[in-house]
Amino acid sequence: MTLNLTAIPRVKTISKDAFLNTYYKPQLPVVIEQGITDWPAYSKWNLEYIKAIAGDITVPLYDDRPVDYKDGFNQAHAQMKMSDYIDLLQREPTKYRIFLWNILKEVPQLQQDFKYPDFGLRLMKTLPMLFFGGTDAHTFMHYDIDLANIFHVHFNGKKDCILFDQRQTKYLYKVPHSLITREDIDFNNPDFNTWPALKNAKGWTCQLQHGELLYLPEGYWHYMRYLTPGFSLSLRAIPKRPLHLCKAVYNILIMRHFDHLMRKLKGQKWIDYKNKKAVTNTAPFV
Repeated sequence: MTLNLTAIPRVKTISKDAFLNTYYKPQLPVVIEQGITDWPAYSKWNLEYIKAIAGDITVPLYDDRPVDYKDGFNQAHAQMKMSDYIDLLQREPTKYRIFLWNILKEVPQLQQDFKYPDFGLRLMKTLPMLFFGGTDAHTFMHYDIDLANIFHVHFNGKKDCILFDQRQTKYLYKVPHSLITREDIDFNNPDFNTWPALKNAKGWTCQLQHGELLYLPEGYWHYMRYLTPGFSLSLRAIPKRPLHLCKAVYNILIMRHFDHLMRKLKGQKWIDYKNKKAVTNTAPFV
C-alpha cells in the first residue's frame, strides 16, 4: 500500500482574485509553475551563485537524527562554511540540511533578487527563509510553529513534497507538545503494519522543480525530500483563521517553553513518554 495522496493542482500563472477564491479561501494547495519568471533569482539562483555570494558565512546544519532531550529548540547539529557545505552537496549525498536561514540577516543583497508576490495576503517581509538539502535528505513530517500561509519557491533541482491539512492530524502519530510526527515514520515508504492509522490519512503530493512556487495553506503538515541537491525560499503570511492564530500564539508563548522545561526536568524519559503518547493517542483512529 501507499499513502492516499492526491496530486496538487498546477497552474502556469494565476491572478490574485483567482488565487484567493480558488485556493486561499478553501485552504487548498497549488503549484504555480511560472509565478517567479520575472524575478532575477529565476535565472541567477543556483548553488554556485550562493557559494560565490555567501561562501564565507558559517551556516547551521541539521540532520535526521532523533530528537535528544539535551537539544534545545531547533538546535543545530553541526556547522560549516557555506562554500564547504555546497561542495559537500555537490560531491555526495548528505543528511545535513539548512533550514530557517534568514537571508535578510545573513546576505541582505539577495533581497534584490526576489519580490514579494501580491496574492492578497500580507507577507511578513522580515522573515524570508532559505532551506538547503542534498540528494535524499528529508525533513520530518511537521507543521510550522506559527501555522503560517507559506509560499515556497524551489531552486536548483527537484524535490518531492507531501502535505496534510490539520484535519488529518489524528491519523499522523503526532508527538504531543511538539510540531512533528513520530520521527521513525518513513513517509516516503511507510510501514502500515507499524503505523496503521496512516492508511486513513488523505493528503497531497507534488514534485517541485526550479522556479516553481508551492502554496501551503496555513498549518499544513509537510514532508520534503530532496531528489537532487537544491534549496528553496519560503515567504509567509500569518494565519487568518481564529483557531489557527490561537494555536500559533500558544505554540510560540507556551508550548515550546513547556517542552523545553520538561526536557530539563525529565530528560530522555520525557521524549520517550511523548513518543508513546503519539501511538496511544492515534490508536482510536486506526
